Amino acid sequence: MRLYLLALNPTDSVTDGFLPAAAKLGLDVTVLTDSVEDHRRAYAGREFRPELVECEVRDFRAVISTVSQLAAPDAVFSNSDHLQTQTALAAEYFGLPAKGWKAALRAKDKGLLRRHLALTGLDEVRSAELAPGADPAGLDLVFPCVVKPREGVASEDVSLVADAAELARRCAEIRARRAGATLVVEEFLAGELHTLETLGDGHTRHVLGGFRTRLSPPPDFIEEVLTYVPAHPQDVTAQVLAQLDALGVGLGACHTEFVVQPDGRARLIEVNYRAIGDQCDLMLAKILDIPLFELVLRAHLGERLPADLGLRTDRRARNQAVLADRAGTLTAAPGPYDSEADGITLSYRPARAVGETHEHYRTNRDYLGVVWAIGPSQQEADEAVAGFVAANRWEITP
Repeated sequence: MRLYLLALNPTDSVTDGFLPAAAKLGLDVTVLTDSVEDHRRAYAGREFRPELVECEVRDFRAVISTVSQLAAPDAVFSNSDHLQTQTALAAEYFGLPAKGWKAALRAKDKGLLRRHLALTGLDEVRSAELAPGADPAGLDLVFPCVVKPREGVASEDVSLVADAAELARRCAEIRARRAGATLVVEEFLAGELHTLETLGDGHTRHVLGGFRTRLSPPPDFIEEVLTYVPAHPQDVTAQVLAQLDALGVGLGACHTEFVVQPDGRARLIEVNYRAIGDQCDLMLAKILDIPLFELVLRAHLGERLPADLGLRTDRRARNQAVLADRAGTLTAAPGPYDSEADGITLSYRPARAVGETHEHYRTNRDYLGVVWAIGPSQQEADEAVAGFVAANRWEITP
């Protein structure tokens, strides 16, 4: 069976998750990408190396044209935030299991997501879009509010602003980096940030638990620490699932971020219609003791998921980013590390190579690496992560 996997960068989710899962399922894999050389380097020396085909994957027409000239597909799949709509359209074109392209578009387009949920009556967030060059002064908003790119990811260029003058400055800064980008300005939804992780086959949906997320101090929204939660309160989960249903989310993995406000309302921050990233998906598979990546691929191959996944609920976990606090060159940092001892699984993966020079972004792009641990209690997982961080050093030279 032939799987076409659309990708931009060779992420850990692909190299350590979906490609090994495809190998276990006996699939022939063709990776369509506009960065073939990056993927070729990432897969060098690995036992399972997919076929690589150059393709302008951001254009669904190019994807369909490319696939039509190759071996007949059995599944078209992507775990990229940027490629869900294109993947859905291509899969539908070939008559394969597909996410609804409308749902994929609603999830990606933050302005469209807000308008759609308002039309359903499930939630209305005061929100407005700013076209390139448009003046934010005329917006009818209550401060503080949040400004962000309409189709952004990973907290990049997301900022809390206190007044109209600060909003104008932040819009100008973002536009200097993102010429032609449409921005979304919306009311600030206060509350602790949570996630809900789900997996569906288009008929059955499983809730895999979620995470509590610790964010950096305002005005930025860097995800610093995630701790695993086997189950959110039932009424909260029901509210989030109702909103996902209204958006049309059904097939495959979905990573949803939300806050719970004092009145008990669960309000969506964003919907990422793919598996959670930054090592949390690899961690989640071990926490639950399930072949998560294989199950996702099986769903995209048209297979029904088991009624009971046999999820473990007796383990806790912590995922923590090591962050750059300044611009400069990374001159010292640990390499990849894995250990299992005394009931604790610990893993570290670098996000930046020694010798690389970067600005200080004030986003998730400041990650130097991610360390996570799983244990029988939250305290043990927390202590394992703290011990690893204390025993290693990361140095940045201006």
